[in-house]
Amino acid sequence: MVSRVIPVDSFDLVIFGGTGDLARRKILPALFHRFVAGQMPDGARVIGAARSELTDDEYRDLVREALTEFIPEDRLPDDQLNAFIERMGYVCIDATGEDGWADLKGRMREDVVRAFYFSVSPSLFGALAERLHEHDVAGPNARIVVEKPFGHDLASARSLNATLREHFDEEQIYRIDHYLGKETVQNLMAVRFGNVLFEPLWNSQYVDHIQITVAETVGVGGRGSYYDRSGAMRDMVQNHLMQLFCLIAMEPPSRFEPDAVRDEKLKVIRALEPVQPNEIVRGQYAGDGEPSYRDDVEDPRSRTESFIALKLHLSNWRWAGTPFYLRTGKKLRARTSEIAVVFKDAPHSIFGGETARHRNVLAIRLQPNEGMTLRVTIKEPGPGGMRLVDVPLDMTFADALGPDVEDVPDAYERLVMDVIRGNQTLFMRGDEVEAAWAWTDPVIAAWEARSDVPKPYEPGSAGPEDAAVMMHREGRKWREIKA
Repeated sequence: MVSRVIPVDSFDLVIFGGTGDLARRKILPALFHRFVAGQMPDGARVIGAARSELTDDEYRDLVREALTEFIPEDRLPDDQLNAFIERMGYVCIDATGEDGWADLKGRMREDVVRAFYFSVSPSLFGALAERLHEHDVAGPNARIVVEKPFGHDLASARSLNATLREHFDEEQIYRIDHYLGKETVQNLMAVRFGNVLFEPLWNSQYVDHIQITVAETVGVGGRGSYYDRSGAMRDMVQNHLMQLFCLIAMEPPSRFEPDAVRDEKLKVIRALEPVQPNEIVRGQYAGDGEPSYRDDVEDPRSRTESFIALKLHLSNWRWAGTPFYLRTGKKLRARTSEIAVVFKDAPHSIFGGETARHRNVLAIRLQPNEGMTLRVTIKEPGPGGMRLVDVPLDMTFADALGPDVEDVPDAYERLVMDVIRGNQTLFMRGDEVEAAWAWTDPVIAAWEARSDVPKPYEPGSAGPEDAAVMMHREGRKWREIKA
């Protein structure tokens, strides 16, 4: 595969939380891959910042260990690894105090892009923004990258937005959602808006319903204390699934530019109708010989959901009458993320009988095995008469791109480089985040007012049976969760 490498300006990238799990697993490997691809110009530097007292050399050793752990050995040649690690530096810093800020300021250069990645607890976002401003570390070319969760509700999101905007312009704030950096998610926009084949059919006249599934096989693990304060609704639906929903439902933007795209996403969120109680199913994974959700969070009375399924409606001309079904959960049958556009039956079947009900389905797989499949109906080969079968037209990246499939950038690779380039298309705008919370808060408040208890489901299943019933009563069914 021959790819076009878009050059970037030289930069200083500071990773607050540079010794943490996210930096080690995702950010540092992403930067190394971009270094190998030639996208770290001469002089570009990465500075880790955290409370641990480390020297530059000690931090370089930590980076080497992280890359060795999270990148296959055959993609980690010693010469490139050593050259990359020489770009690393470290500052011991107190995010809420005064220590370390003068040292960090002294390392910043005047003539390069300055980017600051907040890979820390959300409680520190505001303090970091304030310190960067007070100690004059940021500068006019500064960009800050803010990880999720961005607030816990509408009030906290507004407060955090206000704090960040006291010190940075909206054009300098990059609220990251790594789902938007996935190759398949971006291909969704290319499929919709780059092919005359699909866009005329992308509406309620031809689409029966749309399903969005993000399933995980793991439980809450070591995130129990955080997760029990959030649940699947806040942790996944309000951001990841909402972003996928917006991309699948939005109108074509006038141009492929940051605000044009984000304006259309915002319109989708504002067109969402309130969710009715019978259109929500919440669940918790139960024991069945292994720790239950309540065991994992150490609260035998927890009412926080580890699974949620919702039916959504949009009040606009394109999607009036077409339901969207969203579901996500922990400890499900397989790890998979998928968007499925289920088209309506043919208006009249000339074949009759059992063969009459065949639907086209466009399935966009985000993980694993990124790709797209279009299910179409054909005649079954053989002399047995006109018997119809469904077959996939499959575009799996691994097959289409051959041995170079590993060169498809990870989401963090693309997003970090977009920060350096100043491209906000794949990042959330402040009003978009607030609109999502404005819709989410009443949904949560309603089930809390009813004292709803999540339905138990077995680990390794597709979730609580009530989620299947919600679909079945309308003559539909969820697509199978499979790897």
